[in-house]
Amino acid sequence: MILYISGRTDIVAFYTPWLLNRIREGFVDVRNPFYPKMVSRIFFRDVDLFVFCTKNPLPILSYLKEIRLPIVFQVTLTPYQNDIEPNVLNKKKIIEGIKKLSEIIGKENLFVRYDPILLNSKYSIEYHIKAFEKLCNTLKGFVNHIIISFVDTYKNVLNNQEEMQLLEIKDEDVEQIALNFYRIGKEHGVLIQSCNEGDLEKYGIKNEPCISKNYAYQLTGKKFPKWSARNCGCVSLVDIGVYNTCNHLCKYCYANFEEKKVKENRLKHDRNSSLLFGHLKEDDEIKIRKK
Repeated sequence: MILYISGRTDIVAFYTPWLLNRIREGFVDVRNPFYPKMVSRIFFRDVDLFVFCTKNPLPILSYLKEIRLPIVFQVTLTPYQNDIEPNVLNKKKIIEGIKKLSEIIGKENLFVRYDPILLNSKYSIEYHIKAFEKLCNTLKGFVNHIIISFVDTYKNVLNNQEEMQLLEIKDEDVEQIALNFYRIGKEHGVLIQSCNEGDLEKYGIKNEPCISKNYAYQLTGKKFPKWSARNCGCVSLVDIGVYNTCNHLCKYCYANFEEKKVKENRLKHDRNSSLLFGHLKEDDEIKIRKK
C-alpha cells in the first residue's frame, strides 16, 4: 500500500503533529469523502511507501528519521504572490527546506512541482520563463526532476477566475512555455516532465507519471496496479487527507472549493484524534484497509 499525504490537503504544512501521533500509534482512520459513515482504518504495518505532497516541507524535516519506510516528496513551488497564494510561506524559506530535504532523502526521491501554470497580465509568459530559470539556477544540484502542469478549470478556479483575471492559455502559449522550460532544464541538468498533461513531448517535456509502476517497484520491490481514481498512469495511492481543509487557500486549488467550509473544518481538527477532522461516532462503519 502507498500512502498519499496528501492530494486533498497539505498535511505536512498544517497537520504534522497529528500525522506523527498517528504514525506513533500505528494506524490512521480516513472517512470516505462520498460516504462519510464509512471509515477506512489503515495500519502503518501494511504501508510500503509514503508519498508526501506539500508546499512547505519544513514542519516535518526533523521527524523524517522516525519513518522507517521509503519516502518520496513532491514539493510545489510556484512564482505567485499572495494575490494567488494568500497563506503560502515565503518562497526563500521553502527553497531552503527543499535543499535540506534533498540532503535527507536524496534528490532522486524529491520532485519539485511548478504547477499550475496560469496566465494573466501580471503572471505573463515572460514572467514564468524568468521565474523558472531562477528556480532551476537556485536548485541546481538539489533536484533532478521538475513536474509542470497548466491550470485546470476546477470549481475553485471558476469561482476565482474573475479575481485572478485569468487569460486563456492558447496552444502557442503552451509551446512557448514548454520549449523554454525544456531549454532551461537542459541547461541546468534538470529533467522537466508532465503527468497527464497532453502531448508536451514534441517540445521535449517528458510525459511520465509522478509515481510510475517502475519507480514504485524500485523503491519497494513490489508491483502495484494503476490508480483507478485517475487516468494519469500513476500507481494506486491511498489518500489520507480531507477536502476543504487546506489553509493555504490558493485561488487555483482543486481540493478547496468552499473557503467558509475550510475555516469550519479546521476548528474540528484534534491532533489526538484518529481522524484528521472530528472524531469517530458510534454509528461509523470501520473497515480495515488491506494491502
